[in-house]
Amino acid sequence: GPVQVDRGFVLHRPIGGWQSTLSIDGQVGLTTSKDILQALSQGEGPGLDDVLVSLGYAGWAPGQLEHELGQNAWLTVEAQPSVIFELPPSERFVAAMELLGFDPASLSEDAGHA
Repeated sequence: GPVQVDRGFVLHRPIGGWQSTLSIDGQVGLTTSKDILQALSQGEGPGLDDVLVSLGYAGWAPGQLEHELGQNAWLTVEAQPSVIFELPPSERFVAAMELLGFDPASLSEDAGHA
């Protein structure tokens, strides 16, 4: 799909009243408008511990993501805002894997077909 390195996204809580926000679960929002960045730079809006700013975008062709999900190409789990907002970045991967019920140290770097 398309790749755009100049797109930005802010994952945050609380949702707030920004110009372009998608509510994820009623507690967390994903905002793409600049007004949240302006507010953050002025010390307004969500606290810095309650935001995750990311840059870049990669898209999928219509139906591609749904197909990949149906093929079990993605590991999915219920969203846990505490993993994103309350843990240091270095601990998030292991915490997310624990939500799936396994220790990432038990994964093999080798791939195969059964």
